[in-house]
Amino acid sequence: MPDDWRTIAAAKKAAQTAAIPKEWTITPPPADRLNVLGVPRESGLLSEKELEITELRDVDKLLVKLAKGEWTSVEVTTAFLKRAIIAQQVVNCLTEIFIDKALAWAASLDKLLQETGKPVGPLHGLPISLKDQFCIEGMDCCMGYVSWVNKPCEKNATLVDVLLSAGAVPFVRTNVPQTLMWPESFNVVFGRTVNPANRTLTCGGSSGGEGALVAMDGSPLGVGTDIGGSVRIPAGLNGLFGLRPSFNRFPYQGAVNSGYGQESVPSVLGPITSSISGLKAFAKGVLSQDPWLYDPLCVRKPWDEESYLLKEHGEGKKMCFGIMWDDGIVLPTPPVKRALGIAKAALEAAGHEVIDWKGIHHEELRDIIIAIFNGDGGDNFADVCKISGEPLLQTMVPDAPLPTDQSMVSKDADEEPEGLFGSYKRLSAYELWQLQWRKRALQKDYLDLWVGTKGKTTGRKIDGIIMPMAPYPAPPHGKNIYVGYTMLWNILDNPTAIFPVTTVDQKVDVPVEKHEFRCKEDQLVYEMYSSPEVFKDAPVSLQLVGMKLEEEAVIGMTEIVSKIVAEHAK
Repeated sequence: MPDDWRTIAAAKKAAQTAAIPKEWTITPPPADRLNVLGVPRESGLLSEKELEITELRDVDKLLVKLAKGEWTSVEVTTAFLKRAIIAQQVVNCLTEIFIDKALAWAASLDKLLQETGKPVGPLHGLPISLKDQFCIEGMDCCMGYVSWVNKPCEKNATLVDVLLSAGAVPFVRTNVPQTLMWPESFNVVFGRTVNPANRTLTCGGSSGGEGALVAMDGSPLGVGTDIGGSVRIPAGLNGLFGLRPSFNRFPYQGAVNSGYGQESVPSVLGPITSSISGLKAFAKGVLSQDPWLYDPLCVRKPWDEESYLLKEHGEGKKMCFGIMWDDGIVLPTPPVKRALGIAKAALEAAGHEVIDWKGIHHEELRDIIIAIFNGDGGDNFADVCKISGEPLLQTMVPDAPLPTDQSMVSKDADEEPEGLFGSYKRLSAYELWQLQWRKRALQKDYLDLWVGTKGKTTGRKIDGIIMPMAPYPAPPHGKNIYVGYTMLWNILDNPTAIFPVTTVDQKVDVPVEKHEFRCKEDQLVYEMYSSPEVFKDAPVSLQLVGMKLEEEAVIGMTEIVSKIVAEHAK
């Protein structure tokens, strides 16, 4: 008789714990300590040099030191391995820990640099953490499913090969929610990942392990994926930088996933990093390896330095941004409104132009993407869970009873839906085609609206849109209920970057008077923000949106905007 799913999950978690060297274990902080960002420095396990390495927080500077041999890759990889394992013990962010393999890769890079005097590639020696989707030959990549435990990958994901050829050092993989279709990170194999700024709050998802790890300085740069906000939400809720590129700009081939074959709104991969320079380093490094030769869907578009230098955007000297104060569905909470005001004031003080942006079709676009996600009736998720008998999770609420089977919750159309994406209505092929046709029409309308701003601004169309990443800062576990602000750009397919602005201010960010609620989600968000104390120390971040396949320009604009905002806040 096959093992019970609980036995398999417990054994996998025990194996993970056993991979931690005893000399790298710490005495955990008390459970009532909410902010644990300082634990690695306080632990005493990191030398002064290791603290210097892991707290540099600038990928470009780190790469320079590695390329010059001032710091060896073994030194840097060891420092981040130690810090990642400390982070694991306080926020539970990791899945796979492969110390020996990572150090072997690092040692080979050091040897080649010593022999040739040249770095192996643009990412020479850089430790990079990976979401638990990117296969490494001979290792599990279970993605939080019990059913996929003890099934080692037969070969590397294309991204892993590309990173290795660029000189990077993959060193850990990070936690996700079961199915990936949650904006939090919990599964029955590895458990829940929490926000290191406040452990009562979520780190986001589905790349939540990456967000928590990078926030703890346990990785200089991580790679996540994004189908509805799964790079941007963890980046934003942890006060980091993140990039959601257009479809197929970076190679996804060979990564495990949920919803195989759903191509109407594909998942994309992107970086999460504590430094704005990390976005450029990742994009430029990956594209330098001609990934379109290894992934048949990857767009043949090398790094465009002129686009990064904003040649089509006035060279960044006087830009015009549209500010979306809300999406017309859910109103942002006070700290998010304040962050938008900070960004507007900072940009105007720096000589840039800011106009209001309302957008169109937001509710219909949201309904279409949800219908597409649910179009298989939930069969993909249920079929995977049936292999082991594990429960198919219906909520991220802590300590909620586990379902007794793998069926999806489905209700009549006139009833209140359950779960993040409501009921799972199965679509016929014809119904899907009609949704895709309507999606294309709405994309055209949105493009026309954007291009039509020429007469309202500097003479160019708006350079970008600045808007909330979510209507709230990092919410309590189980309450990340609205992802409309991020999903919008998945269905429209615009590249989008996340940048940090501020943190919740206990004195300023007080709840506002009740308004007439637009919908159930609007009411729930209003009621959730009952007191700023609940969100103590939570970062507040915004999105910057560009036009399709303008990743380089989005990175360039985000560099300028984030610097202006940071200086304005001083």
